[in-house]
Amino acid sequence: MRLVKQLVVVGVVAFLGSLAVGAAGWNPAGTLILGLATAVAALFAYGWIVRRTERRAPAEIALPGAASALGRGTLLGIGLFAAVIANIALLGGYSAGAGSAGGAIALIGFMAAAATTEELIFRGVLFRIVEERLGTWLALGLTGLLFGLSHLLNPHASLWGAIAIAIEAGGMLAAAYAATRTLWLPIGLHFGWNLAEGAIFGTEVSGSDSPDGLLHGTTSGSTALTGGEFGPEASVYSVLAGLLVTAAFMWLARRRGHIVPRRRRATPAATLAR
Repeated sequence: MRLVKQLVVVGVVAFLGSLAVGAAGWNPAGTLILGLATAVAALFAYGWIVRRTERRAPAEIALPGAASALGRGTLLGIGLFAAVIANIALLGGYSAGAGSAGGAIALIGFMAAAATTEELIFRGVLFRIVEERLGTWLALGLTGLLFGLSHLLNPHASLWGAIAIAIEAGGMLAAAYAATRTLWLPIGLHFGWNLAEGAIFGTEVSGSDSPDGLLHGTTSGSTALTGGEFGPEASVYSVLAGLLVTAAFMWLARRRGHIVPRRRRATPAATLAR
């Protein structure tokens, strides 16, 4: 029941925030302010409903250490996507010209809202609660798949694009949370990746139409290489990068003792013996 309550509360804030951000019509100042406000409101809503339904302080969004984790995640996300786009460019699949500073500013607000609300819903609520029952590995697979399938609603979506998102993002971001037990790092990683993808290199983000970033990026060539109309997130390079980072985070989670085993049901004999 707490899963439903938490999803409803954070989901309502995310939905209302998306309406507000959409109403700004990519106005740089308006989108930036409303996007950041949505992110903050979602964090407050998550903290409130977790305290109310679980009777605990939500350590996963605690402020001590938040700036450091958020910064590390953002830099990792930017660096990771930069490596992907560099590989695509080396094979002639990406070129760029001058973009729009105003578009980049608007995208910062949009990406802040999207990254924060999606991480709170998929990692903060779904992965965390499912993990308690099914363990880390099953929770990672199930919530990663759900995260990928949710992108089938995006423009230019395809089954392959959804599968790619499930592997490179759904798995990687859940692994980042499992390794650190803070939502700040996956929020930063999600934000940094999207920021680099749209606001810096000017490519499509999960098929969504958006203004140019600092660069006006153009992709051409093999869809497997560039991701086609869905954007570089459907590129095999993104999938490979996501798999490598997921493996690294899961190794770290195992080393730190953060892997949660699947909860076993008590056998009838054990139940009678109690």
